[in-house]
Amino acid sequence: MKKKYRIKKNEEFQKVFQKGHSFANRQFVIYVLDQPELQHFRVGFSVGKKIGNAVTRNRVKRLARQVMFEIAPYLKQDKDYIVIARKPAAEMEYEEVKKSLQHVFKRAKLYQHRLNSSRTEEKNS
Repeated sequence: MKKKYRIKKNEEFQKVFQKGHSFANRQFVIYVLDQPELQHFRVGFSVGKKIGNAVTRNRVKRLARQVMFEIAPYLKQDKDYIVIARKPAAEMEYEEVKKSLQHVFKRAKLYQHRLNSSRTEEKNS
């Protein structure tokens, strides 16, 4: 993901944690903060040491980053997202990570309605 789409600074993370809302399932927690002045969303990833060693943590972040890249056009754009991995995410394959993250985003109602409806129109054609 491009730099303009990332959250890297600790104070930006803290702002999302303190002022945002959280949604979770067993594998991931997502914090969301409205940022009406932004034209696009930003995302930060957090994988703690309880998840595993550096190789495992980097793998989880890499998989989550790829999922975010794929579902980015369908997400609401004027938001900051923090994705936090929980322990079960360490053993998951790519498709499981994708399904799990999509589930959390659907629970949080963060998909743009118009893009979802255009996708169903394509299926009906």
